[in-house]
Amino acid sequence: MGALDHILDWFEVTPRRKKRKAMQTAEIKVKMDCDGCERRVRNAVCSMKGAKTVEVNRKQSRVTVTGYVDPNKVLKRVKNTGKRAEFWPYVPYNLVAYPYVAQAYDKKAPAGYVKNVFQALPSPNAPDEKFTTLFSDENPNACSIM
Repeated sequence: MGALDHILDWFEVTPRRKKRKAMQTAEIKVKMDCDGCERRVRNAVCSMKGAKTVEVNRKQSRVTVTGYVDPNKVLKRVKNTGKRAEFWPYVPYNLVAYPYVAQAYDKKAPAGYVKNVFQALPSPNAPDEKFTTLFSDENPNACSIM
């Protein structure tokens, strides 16, 4: 190696590697009426860089995208199709302590889902509620000693 090569090694700039985005799942509520709407939304999301799987459920008005994508960019891409879209506001019925709170129950929600609101979650200072429902007659798996 010559002196010039040695000097160039000192000033060599290595390209920085971009951090890879984490694998994420974006669930979006989109009103789709026909096959054309469904196809338009599916094509818009499938063409995104990093999208691995795309599931479109027209009956539930739900689009699920899994991959190395940013959920905000997925929402923006779906909105660019001309459809009204928002993040999926529902949680499964069995994960909520109070599913019939005024804001949680929604008639437009798919079967088995309620809105994810703060009032439907159990308060952290109430451990008694866990014990009262543990041995309930409505829970068939409550007691297996019988």
